[in-house]
Amino acid sequence: MKYFFIAGLTLMLFSCNRPTGIKEAIAGADSVAINFFKGDGTPDTVTNMIMLKDKSLINKLADFVEAGKTDNYKCGYDGSIHLFKRDVAVKNIDFSYNDTKCMHFSFTLENKIFSTKLSAEALQFLQSVNKK
Repeated sequence: MKYFFIAGLTLMLFSCNRPTGIKEAIAGADSVAINFFKGDGTPDTVTNMIMLKDKSLINKLADFVEAGKTDNYKCGYDGSIHLFKRDVAVKNIDFSYNDTKCMHFSFTLENKIFSTKLSAEALQFLQSVNKK
């Protein structure tokens, strides 16, 4: 019985951290646009837009977005990320980082909605590119 419990717990832990597949989508982009919104959770006012073409920055962003699944929060968004391949938008990702209780990325893959953790390192990355 004890072994079934341990096996079940192990399976549950590993299934929670299965990759979503977003990392490959981001890494496959040749450019990324990051929009920063007003800061009150509504996407109606873009205050800054940054375009990333440096593959090392795009790959770093991919690692941040694939950081691990979290709850599907409903608290508004502070920005959006748009992936481009040959000047065509191929994927959109929303993010929230102004509320410490609601820091996450949100995106759709294969008609499923995913939310992943927005870590302290991801926050620092987004804040640093926002200042450029």
